[in-house]
Amino acid sequence: GADHDKNDGNWHRPVDRTEDKGEWDFSGKDGRYSKETPFSLRFFTIEFGEDGELLSSYLGNIASVSSENVEEYLSVAAAKGNGFGFYNGYKYYVYETESGSRGAVFLSAFNEVRNCRKVLIVSVSAAAACILLVYVLVVIFSKKAIDPLVKNAERQKQFITDASHELKTPLTVINTSLSVLEMEVGRQKWIDKAQDQTEKMSDLINSLVTLSKMDEEETAVNAKEFPVSDAVKETAESFRDTAEAKGFKLKTDIEEGLVYKGDEYMIRRLVSILLENALKYTSPEGTIKLSLSKSRKGIVIKESNPCEGLDKEELPKLFDRFYRADKARTSGNGFGVGLSIARSIAEAHRGEISASSPKENEILFTAELK
Repeated sequence: GADHDKNDGNWHRPVDRTEDKGEWDFSGKDGRYSKETPFSLRFFTIEFGEDGELLSSYLGNIASVSSENVEEYLSVAAAKGNGFGFYNGYKYYVYETESGSRGAVFLSAFNEVRNCRKVLIVSVSAAAACILLVYVLVVIFSKKAIDPLVKNAERQKQFITDASHELKTPLTVINTSLSVLEMEVGRQKWIDKAQDQTEKMSDLINSLVTLSKMDEEETAVNAKEFPVSDAVKETAESFRDTAEAKGFKLKTDIEEGLVYKGDEYMIRRLVSILLENALKYTSPEGTIKLSLSKSRKGIVIKESNPCEGLDKEELPKLFDRFYRADKARTSGNGFGVGLSIARSIAEAHRGEISASSPKENEILFTAELK
């Protein structure tokens, strides 16, 4: 190729010239060029007038262009102003000569473009292979890294299930024996306390079994359409007498005629857990509110009640297992697993449950099910 001298408008060649002969120096003395250099470049030149008439051409260093098709490149050069361009695999430069005519040099860029494409294909292929290799290695080693944790979690769930089944039999025997003893010696406070503790232990075992089952990846959800308004209303009414006996008021705001596709037993269990929790922690003579409404993707169940000594920072922890906001663990008869079960039920229905405090000393549970 050749560079254009912007100062005088003439062409000069980017190689050394001998001062005495004015010829190209392809001796290879400077380490940049050799005798083969002129033959490694595929180019041709044309000279044309202002009207686009071909004046001369040099086709000695090109094989794909002949005098028959040089007119195609002449029209491209004539239509192009001075400067660089690219056409049909050729990089070309149009310039003005000292005689007032115009010239154009066409340099074949086929090999360079082909090499660039090869480099691009090889680079993309190598990058894809490296990414795939890294992905495979990450999958293999991450699986090995978390495999002990997965097995440990499975053993814990299996232990809970096995221990629960093993404990049910002795608890049943103890409870039966206490009932027989009460019939023989009469009712005594010591027997009543022992029976209360066995019942609490049975409830705890049942709750642990429920949590263990819901922790499984494929939780069995018997999803089918059912009248959720009727189910929530019936569940709430079953707690009304208990709430009034404890001095609480139970108010319901249930949207009529709602139908939901889900597990009816689980939804009833969710409502029961929220109301049971409210009966344990509602302030004296407080009002428990339960509502059901339709959302854009499903249903929303809300339960609120007054609660003294409420710490808003502890609200997210209420759904942790065995967590009790009462540090002394003296209030209520629960074990701190009910709300954990409620969260598992909400997640099993592709939803979530949260706790908030919209007012001072008031707690609000919101379950959004999809």
